[in-house]
Amino acid sequence: MNETQDKAEAGIPGWRMNGDQPSLPEAHRSMRIPATGSWFRKFLAFAGPGYMVAVGYMDPGNWATDIEGGSRFGYTLLSVILLSNLMAVLLQSLSGKLGIVTGKDLAQACRDNYSKPVVITLWLLCELAIAATDLAEVIGAAIALNLLFGLPIIYGVMITAVDVLLILLLQNKGFRTLEIFVVVLIATIGICFGIDLFLSKPDMGQVALGYIPNADIIRRPEMLYIAIGILGATVMPHNLYLHSSIVQTRQYDRTPAGKRQAIKFATWDSSIALTFALFINSAILIVSAATFHSAGMTQVADISEAYHLLTPIVGTTLASVMFAVALLASGQNSTLTGTLAGQIVMEGFVNIRLTPWLRRLITRLIAIIPAVIVTAIYGERGTQDLLIFSQVILSLQLPFAVIPLVRFTSSKTKMGEFANKLWLNLLAWLIAGIIVVLNVYLLVQTVLF
Repeated sequence: MNETQDKAEAGIPGWRMNGDQPSLPEAHRSMRIPATGSWFRKFLAFAGPGYMVAVGYMDPGNWATDIEGGSRFGYTLLSVILLSNLMAVLLQSLSGKLGIVTGKDLAQACRDNYSKPVVITLWLLCELAIAATDLAEVIGAAIALNLLFGLPIIYGVMITAVDVLLILLLQNKGFRTLEIFVVVLIATIGICFGIDLFLSKPDMGQVALGYIPNADIIRRPEMLYIAIGILGATVMPHNLYLHSSIVQTRQYDRTPAGKRQAIKFATWDSSIALTFALFINSAILIVSAATFHSAGMTQVADISEAYHLLTPIVGTTLASVMFAVALLASGQNSTLTGTLAGQIVMEGFVNIRLTPWLRRLITRLIAIIPAVIVTAIYGERGTQDLLIFSQVILSLQLPFAVIPLVRFTSSKTKMGEFANKLWLNLLAWLIAGIIVVLNVYLLVQTVLF
């Protein structure tokens, strides 16, 4: 980091709080990008943040909608998963661009641009969404421990508190170690579902047709409801804050040319990583369609029920074991990025900086306490309902992250030459509008019905 670049960064036009402390300061610009060598070598040095973001697109909160969609409607809703993923690719590219160009994460950008009451409201909504995300991870990991080892759900929930120590240990080893751990867990999920796909023997012709949009999705209210659920569970609000921060862990050149190259690499990174998320979400729905829907079981929506039904249908316990291992890896992965996002939004919105272990402990306890209470009172069925409720909270928060992101990246005052082109601006606002309308519809349907 040289003095000339620091002065240039401190004088970004269009922002009030220039020279503010960087996002995630302990990791800020901690990873060097080679000045010489092939483009592939530079890309590898930049690769990593996209995979941490992709984790949120395959967390336990997605599983219920994918399982139910596959069991009820076969392969038809694969087109919705594809559409959701394409939306995510665009939004995450905008998030990465915001962080690279301005040196601010989305939370800091909101604090700079809005009044204090609005900022506090946005912060509280975001904290609620992160707690809901962590709640899904806690429940998902507890269900996986129950399925694999017969551990009661309530004990599994309490064991997840140990995740805090794991996160601290990994982060102390450096940000790259954290990224490598995340990639290993993603690979584990991919391998497990690759095995399940092979064992379930899906109809590949029907799979291909499933990626083509079908008018029945709009015509049939029950199918539309599940489709909106998939959309709502896919695009995660905290990922937009997370990505705009962690792209700044790289020591890219802060000149216009350096930022342009960093944006290109960041977009490739997140797009490739989200392709893996597309595969995994598709695999969950395909396995459900190939096993349950094909066998006439069209009412499977519970994760535990899906686990127990896989073995008798597929004919081997390996399918169920792989399913549970993938669920455990998914919960652990999402925990890492969810708690990191919690630190970023607290520091970005209200400039409160807690020691990492305290921040993570608070985030985890907020998730564990309701999970323990509901499990103790209502049992395993209660945790499934709580999992669905967590997704409703996420749907409520999503517009409050998407709209500021599109607004900031569309502004020439704030982004200069890197502001969205007209076609990209129109597409981004269209996606924002679709997400807002569909998530409001999902929320109303869930609350009223």
